[in-house]
Amino acid sequence: MKKNKTIPEHIWQFFCSARLAVYTLVLLALTSIIGTVVLQNGSEEDYIKFYGHGWSNLIKAFNFDDMYHSWWFLSLIVILCINIVVCSIERLSTTWKIIFPKKTAFNADRFRRLKNRETLAFDKPLSQLTLESEKLLSKKVGSVIKEDGGNSIILYAEKGRWTRLGVYVVHTSLLLLFLGALIGSIFGFKANLNLNEGQTSDTAILLENKNPVKLDFSIRCNDFNVTFYDTGAPEEFRSNVTLMENGKEILTTDIQVNQPLRYKGINIFQSSYGSALPDQVSLEIIDRQDNSVVIRTVKIGEEFNLSDEETLFKLEGFLPHFDFNGHDLGPAFIGRIVEKDGKSFQIGLPLKFPTFDKMRKGPFAFVVKEADQKHYTGLHITKDPGIWYVYTGFILMIIGCWITFFMAHESYFIEIQPSGELSSTLSISGTSNSNSHGLKLKIRKMCHTIKG
Repeated sequence: MKKNKTIPEHIWQFFCSARLAVYTLVLLALTSIIGTVVLQNGSEEDYIKFYGHGWSNLIKAFNFDDMYHSWWFLSLIVILCINIVVCSIERLSTTWKIIFPKKTAFNADRFRRLKNRETLAFDKPLSQLTLESEKLLSKKVGSVIKEDGGNSIILYAEKGRWTRLGVYVVHTSLLLLFLGALIGSIFGFKANLNLNEGQTSDTAILLENKNPVKLDFSIRCNDFNVTFYDTGAPEEFRSNVTLMENGKEILTTDIQVNQPLRYKGINIFQSSYGSALPDQVSLEIIDRQDNSVVIRTVKIGEEFNLSDEETLFKLEGFLPHFDFNGHDLGPAFIGRIVEKDGKSFQIGLPLKFPTFDKMRKGPFAFVVKEADQKHYTGLHITKDPGIWYVYTGFILMIIGCWITFFMAHESYFIEIQPSGELSSTLSISGTSNSNSHGLKLKIRKMCHTIKG
């Protein structure tokens, strides 16, 4: 009577199925294609613009916008990991008995029926040919088992039993790769940080959801330099940064493209740059009453009395694009003049047109002499605590594939029969769990060596 399986046995049977591994790998491959085609970690406006409202809602509902961090994609990886572990355990006991047998045994009749069997005749007595064959087999393969077959002498040797563990090395490498991916996905992050020259920050902005993430240290941008080709394209840009912990400077170094800074598991890459908003400007202030000129450096937010001691000037801010009667005059400082009667009005001081304010009527005119133009550096900051699992997995993958595809468990069977007092017949055959053609060539080479 057939025994009914328990629920744990059904679960075990489900996860030890090779078919489950195939289906899971196919699903991972197909969904990875979706993740490649669909924009990842974009803004809601981007998805509406590229895919429309309907598709955008579908993408958000199934987490296709951040697919590699979605619960269902991570679940597929977990299922595949469980499947690999269960399959390995299921087959390990059989493999272990093959690798570590209690007693080495072989079936002579099986070797006699093999197609790769080679038979040669020698003008040598049985004892001499046996001694030479045993010596060669011991040198090329390993320990030799010698048996008396009645009317023949049998020699048996094998090597590479341990190579059957190669597939388990590959399985372990896959587990480490997936484990590293899971750890990196759950506990790692990718973020951006823009720093003006002289600015310090310990908070970056996550790419996936634009939320702030606090670092264990602060980064200060000391200086930023960029050089250009003759075409105007950037040739090289680098940032000089200082890392700080608890207010103390820990490290000062340069970061440039393809030369990131690594500190406490955090990778800091030079990714972009741009012009930062200037915070001060040098102004030439002209008093039209007596044509006197005063040059003064003014910071944004600063206010002071002009030479008549009655008119107040305040530098209110900076605009990247200053509009004047429908024309974009580019970056400009914005100032405010407050007259003695309390009336006030704004004036624009474009950087591209330093004398622009001279066209305005009034007792004072302002000329832009020099703006404190600074750059900001764009840093890409990543943390992947699973990276060493991935590196170890890749190394084990190479080792496991080398063992599996280029090494094998080989068995050699030599039978020597006397055909006369001074002549004998020798037969060689063998088995291999992989590369049977290579084994056939080895057998022929061994025959040539014995034949001399």
